[in-house]
Amino acid sequence: MRAETFLPDDYRPAEDEPFMNDKQTEYFRRKLLAWKNELLEESQNTISELQGAARNIPDVADRASEETDRALELRTRDRQRKLITKIDAALRRIDEGEYGYCEATGEPISLKRLDARPIATLSLEAQERHERREKVHRDD
Repeated sequence: MRAETFLPDDYRPAEDEPFMNDKQTEYFRRKLLAWKNELLEESQNTISELQGAARNIPDVADRASEETDRALELRTRDRQRKLITKIDAALRRIDEGEYGYCEATGEPISLKRLDARPIATLSLEAQERHERREKVHRDD
């Protein structure tokens, strides 16, 4: 069991403090948990809405429109389910002391990048290289 880290409400990670110190890891842990809880809450709302919306619509065009809306909503929820998996992986990396370091180079990922995309596993440079390679292979 880990000790609770005090974190002021207005805390933001800064470049002039040690990388991934207790405050920074707690900041990102809380950010990830809040994001995960928000996604889970949205998912519950969607389930409730879809269960409540199950009705017989006689007009074919209206029914098709509703089915399209439902399919779009389910695709969105599927993307969010995959995102929750990535959030869980980031939380695991925090627990293991590996969070914030590029999987390709081992170098620290910038705090700005982590703040914008807390599930990032690659530094900006490594991500750009990865995307260029992906594009080259996709064009084959």
